[in-house]
Amino acid sequence: MSERIPAAAPAATADRVVLTGFGLFSSIGVGADEFTAGLRAGRSGARPITVFDTEGFAHANGCEIVGFEPEKWIRNLRVEELGRATRFSVAAARMAVEDAGFDLDALRRQRGLVSIGTTDGESYDLDQLVGEDVAGGPEAMNPTAARRVPANRLSLAVAQELGLSRVEASTIATACAAGNYAIGYGYDAVRSGEVDFALCGGADAMCRKTFTGFYRLGTIAPDCCRPFDKDRKGILTGEGAGVLVLERLSSALARGARIYAEVLGYGLNCDAYHQVAPNQASVARCIQLALDNAGVKPGEVSLISAHGTGTKANDVTETRAIREVYGDSVPRTVSLKSMLGHTMGAASALAAIASSLAITHKFVPPTINHRETDPECEIDCVPNTSLDVDVRIVQNNALAFGGNNSVVIFGRYDGPR
Repeated sequence: MSERIPAAAPAATADRVVLTGFGLFSSIGVGADEFTAGLRAGRSGARPITVFDTEGFAHANGCEIVGFEPEKWIRNLRVEELGRATRFSVAAARMAVEDAGFDLDALRRQRGLVSIGTTDGESYDLDQLVGEDVAGGPEAMNPTAARRVPANRLSLAVAQELGLSRVEASTIATACAAGNYAIGYGYDAVRSGEVDFALCGGADAMCRKTFTGFYRLGTIAPDCCRPFDKDRKGILTGEGAGVLVLERLSSALARGARIYAEVLGYGLNCDAYHQVAPNQASVARCIQLALDNAGVKPGEVSLISAHGTGTKANDVTETRAIREVYGDSVPRTVSLKSMLGHTMGAASALAAIASSLAITHKFVPPTINHRETDPECEIDCVPNTSLDVDVRIVQNNALAFGGNNSVVIFGRYDGPR
């Protein structure tokens, strides 16, 4: 099993890392305010899929984004040359920079990192090209269409759109854990002084290829996603993007920025145990790595944002791994996928934003569609209704195919410590 021990920054340059801007597109809300309202209300993004042909499937609900207008956010690149996932990524990045109150001219003079996680890259557009090719359509030979497909466009296009020439642009493809991987990478780079800021997160667009794969595995729910419920039937695929602005605390204070939350630490590991099945011991180890790196004791955690896919195997394995670390004192543990569906590479990035908003606005989002907790999932999943709670520290879990696990710990910024 491989593990990533987060880099220890030199004492002279180490600084705390805070979150000062969010950009997000989801099926339950766009932007931090609308997303917060959706989380509080327990809004469901589930609806019949329209972004690709679902003929031949017995059931085809998903959590797609309706009414997305990329032209409102993408001002320097040609939208028609960007794939759907890249459009989400670029739009979310611009929103995050504006939300953070950055002056773009000043930002362009700084050293930065753009790190976007993904599962499918531009598989949605690849689906379309394959369909055109089979039909002999002209788009199959269109260079503009071909330029939309490379997955590295998710991060590179952000730098191009914002005119950031002093940045590293990386796309991380560790599937459903990729958003947390990107945040961990940005945390190390900012904390060590390697960069002045980081735009980190994840993006994915719903595509027929991934929907079909999960459907053939028997893990697509017929109606809605019911994490931790005894009658759960599986996931709903979703889409969207979440991009977070990370910067050193000293920088944020110097420019008078609003601070949503602080990144306290993270943990990564890869057990390569199975292509799709999670490994309990490995997940527990990753949680412990993150807590140790953050300097947080289990009893200090207010809330766990679980991976919580709504499949039989994941929910039981994940809750057992949590109990392995927390014993009988498990914090409230919720699954945002009950509302958002599984947004693949965007999942843990959107959950990271939700975790921070829970800290900022002092509430716990619910696990919706819940009727009766599976006896094998011994947690309080906050069924159906949000709670007003003074949330101070949140653990954000992400578990991916191939045993790629990532956990990030967020905390309230309360001034010097």
